[in-house]
Amino acid sequence: MSEGSDPGAPHAPVTGRRGKPRSREELRAQVQATRADFERQVQARKAQLDATNELIEQRAGRNLILAILIGLGVGAIVVVSLIFIKELFIPFGMAMAGFAAFELTQAFRGAGRRVPRVPTLLAAVAIIPAAFWFHAGGQLVALAAGIVLVVVWRLIEEAALPVRRAGGAALVRDLTWSILVQLYVGLLASFVLLLLAEPGGEWWVLAFVIVVVAVDTGAYAAGLAWGKHPMAPTISPKKTWEGFAGATAAAIVAGVLVSVFMIDRPWWFGIVFGVVLLLTATAGDLSESLIKRDLGIKDMSSWLPGHGGFLDRLDSILPSAAATYVLFLIFR
Repeated sequence: MSEGSDPGAPHAPVTGRRGKPRSREELRAQVQATRADFERQVQARKAQLDATNELIEQRAGRNLILAILIGLGVGAIVVVSLIFIKELFIPFGMAMAGFAAFELTQAFRGAGRRVPRVPTLLAAVAIIPAAFWFHAGGQLVALAAGIVLVVVWRLIEEAALPVRRAGGAALVRDLTWSILVQLYVGLLASFVLLLLAEPGGEWWVLAFVIVVVAVDTGAYAAGLAWGKHPMAPTISPKKTWEGFAGATAAAIVAGVLVSVFMIDRPWWFGIVFGVVLLLTATAGDLSESLIKRDLGIKDMSSWLPGHGGFLDRLDSILPSAAATYVLFLIFR
């Protein structure tokens, strides 16, 4: 308080820029105008961001931001389980195989192919720990037991439910698809656990996953930027030769890096590693696309927003796991 001021004197009125008093209504109106202007700016920014995301989604065919976030989360789980305690990868592998087998079974059943759910799921899950703890012998026993379980279950179902009998040709078709699920999901997924069980195998698993991710990322980025010439238009219209060229470059670079710095192999092995996984990853992607086209579906499921289903993310990894295990046996 300045010297000589009167404590009991009323406060001076609020003044504007030119010294004119402002009433409460004017102050309230100014606050409301400021808030309205701020809200308009926020809405404009949001609309601009939504438009950008929509353009990216139209071009990419999926919600790219959400797909990246989910991919990072799954990648963190894989890295932590492999590097610190590789036994932690077993339940993760069982979950992935189980979800993928269930998705494929549901897709077949949706197309009228009566693949039994329960035995298919049990067999796909059981082969994962069997391959890790009992190696190749356990893998083969679990595979054979799973196929027998699925076939017997389907035959009993056919005999016990005469109203739903499919007939000879349809029954053979159902059994064929039931066995295919075991070979495509269970058997190929179990090669990851065979490799993981080997001394230092966790680094080989991490290395081949990195290369496969590099293949997918290189193909996606190059195809998005320069893709003009379809690679397999009747199977996967979005795949282009430009994308395949980007995948090739990414696979070789990633293969050399992981070979030298992760699995202690010479640089030339990285080129072999990258090219082999380029071919298996591309073949796996096209194979799943062929199955989906035959079934008339776009994605195996919608459980992973931005990715589709679990099998949509594993299609490149499954055959690459088997190829990596063969390379490990040859070059170790």
